[in-house]
Amino acid sequence: MTSTTTSQTRTSLSAPPQGRDFDLLALGEILLRLSPPINERLVRGDNFEKKAGGAELNVVSGVSLLGLHTGMISKLPANDLGTYIKNRIRFLGVSDDYLVYDSSKHARLGVYYYEGGAHPRKPRIVYDRANTTFQEIRISDYDDSLFSSTRCFHTSGITLALSPNTRETAIEMIRRFKEQGTLISFDVNFRGNLWSGDEARACIEQILPYVDIFFCSEDTARLTFLKQGTAREIMKSFTEEYPISLVATTQRIVHSPKIHTFGSVIYSSADDTFYEEEPYRNIEVVDRIGSGDAYVSGVLYSLLANPGDYAKALAYGNATGSVKNTIPGDLPSCDRKEIDTIIREHHSTGPQSEMDR
Repeated sequence: MTSTTTSQTRTSLSAPPQGRDFDLLALGEILLRLSPPINERLVRGDNFEKKAGGAELNVVSGVSLLGLHTGMISKLPANDLGTYIKNRIRFLGVSDDYLVYDSSKHARLGVYYYEGGAHPRKPRIVYDRANTTFQEIRISDYDDSLFSSTRCFHTSGITLALSPNTRETAIEMIRRFKEQGTLISFDVNFRGNLWSGDEARACIEQILPYVDIFFCSEDTARLTFLKQGTAREIMKSFTEEYPISLVATTQRIVHSPKIHTFGSVIYSSADDTFYEEEPYRNIEVVDRIGSGDAYVSGVLYSLLANPGDYAKALAYGNATGSVKNTIPGDLPSCDRKEIDTIIREHHSTGPQSEMDR
């Protein structure tokens, strides 16, 4: 595993790499999601609806829908389930150029079961993702040309936590993409069922010297990185300790499983400025899974499409994250026209139409 130091140079987000085949590539596991009908329970329902999902796929899908060229780096079983996932990726406008396949008899796709909640009953998740095909992904599965093919590379703490092999592969990919001048985006996305806070901190601190765009919630910063102080002091501290250019943290208030408030804060080290706007209040939640990933997609899209405009990145992140809460499944489904309308209405103080027609 590659060791790192804090001697990396801070990258300017106002001039991201140009002239590459992809705007964004992401490394991550793609899962099959099985859910009982709405309001039904896992312990008694007889039917499941299947969908594709996964943190990094959610991100590249959102950026693709907003209009940029994205691709997924992953490994799938060479069977019907792998074909289903590949077809879903293509349907979302995401490239499958960097999908590789496992033809062994032990090849398997990770699965998770999701049960929606209704106050006072909370949503529930059961994972079945041990010994999956993705956990065997390796650097040797790819040609070196991969590492100069994209303007931005994204992955998350989930990928680092899955297995020693995915951790080693992800860290090495981060290092090689960085060597080619690629922007590195990382979402901590801490999952206590995958690793402990101490394990996460020890691993993630190895890659922070390479990271340009950093997504981390306030709770995770306090519990995992043992940060103290106000939320803004915590965000700024990451850029003081590492050459991180931008830190973003979402702020969600759960009034009930069906009613949320969603907003965020972005800190730019380049201009030493915090960006914040009025949050989206009283969101009618249909499915919150993937809303944090949708937020990441909005921020990354805007940073790549509008370099240096951090207020716009905040607006896109808040809008995409908020709207995903109203959509079933993991994956976003809003294009740029719809998101632009939502942003405009969110910032408007006048009367608004109840129907888009």
